[in-house]
Amino acid sequence: MDRKQRGIVRNLQRGMTLIEIMVVVAIIGMLMGTVAIGAFSRFEKAKLTDTKMVIRNISEAVSHYQMDNNECPKTLADLTSQKYLTKEPRDAWNEALIYKCPGEHNPDGADIVSKGKDKQEGTADDLKSWEL
Repeated sequence: MDRKQRGIVRNLQRGMTLIEIMVVVAIIGMLMGTVAIGAFSRFEKAKLTDTKMVIRNISEAVSHYQMDNNECPKTLADLTSQKYLTKEPRDAWNEALIYKCPGEHNPDGADIVSKGKDKQEGTADDLKSWEL
């Protein structure tokens, strides 16, 4: 093997430089960030959907209770003690729901409100049974 061939072999065996490694790590980091942002937004949408389903299930349980007892349940605990619900309902942020029966917005049923992501009553992110 002459000098020129040995030089080519040595250059092939050198590996990657620090800058090349840093570029690859930066690209991987950007890809992971993009995926994480997409996953987080879907997770938040899933929480909203879950809470809407909980509110709808409570509304249905209230209707069944009213048909059986000719009155509104006083509290959500009445629905669980009478087996209309399997457990005390909470929203996706693990907060208790606000319940009023008969409701102001739904006089034949119940008004049910989740305080939403910010956990503050009366803000724009509240989920209300009469708006679903």
